[in-house]
Amino acid sequence: MKLLMIAEHDNHVLKSSNQSVLTAATQLSSTIDCLVIGYHCLPIIEKIKKFNSIREVIVCSSENYEHQLAENTSELIASVAKNYDYVLSPATTFGKNLLPRVAALLDVAMISDVIQIISPDTFVRPIYAGNALATVMSDDKIKVLTIRTSAFAPMSMKDQHSAKIQELTHSIPNLTCRWISQELTESKRPELTSAKIIVSGGRGLKSAANFKLLETLADTLGAAMGASRAAVDAGFAPNDYQVGQTGKIVAPDLYIAIGISGAIQHIAGMKESKVIVAINSDPDAPIFQLADYGLVGDLFKILPELQTELKKATASI
Repeated sequence: MKLLMIAEHDNHVLKSSNQSVLTAATQLSSTIDCLVIGYHCLPIIEKIKKFNSIREVIVCSSENYEHQLAENTSELIASVAKNYDYVLSPATTFGKNLLPRVAALLDVAMISDVIQIISPDTFVRPIYAGNALATVMSDDKIKVLTIRTSAFAPMSMKDQHSAKIQELTHSIPNLTCRWISQELTESKRPELTSAKIIVSGGRGLKSAANFKLLETLADTLGAAMGASRAAVDAGFAPNDYQVGQTGKIVAPDLYIAIGISGAIQHIAGMKESKVIVAINSDPDAPIFQLADYGLVGDLFKILPELQTELKKATASI
């Protein structure tokens, strides 16, 4: 059984999501190849070839794939994937954008958000915003899966390993759309999907200016910043902060939800967190049913007090 993993990267940084996908891949096959599609992406190749579970790194470096647009990138993946039994990618925006198109081009079913591998043809995935789990069996010749990264421990690199490199000479131009621009939120804080601590804010913060109150707390804890969809829709926080069913799925050691009521869509994205702390003025907010620790009160009074106590605690260490 041969498996093809699609590497998620931005031509400079290899995303940590790949390490969890590799862990899942090893449960399905001992023959794992990785497809790297991009442009001037040598740093990615150098890193990916150090994973000792990867047999071969297949590289397609072309200006046509500088921004990895789904229209032509999916065509290339499908052309390579015909020789494999499995195609895997992280269940991030990257994978959700590409693999449904790949599955359609291969005329097979798409199995998304896999959280458990039962057997070579049977997988578990959440449905109904995570309120139920579906066990899915596929008899397709090629199985196309996106992997929920929070469900699989990340695999580490081995400096002594060096996988073989195969370069593809053909590329497919994009004739249907073109890249214009992108807006990214630059931050020195940890990446949201791999952070051990996350401080998230909701509509209860009332404004974008108030949302900045969370930054001090996040910096003290060395945490990533998150937000509910309501906060993002209201313009309090950028879109890439969004945690939830239509945002990012996270599972940190500590999740602090501030001014978040606990809508089912948000809960679906963070309920696997090991410890959940909720701060909300409404004692009946649904978030308290999930939280390990809850503080009921005015967050604008609680946050400064919490920050003061944290400074005392860190100063004494």
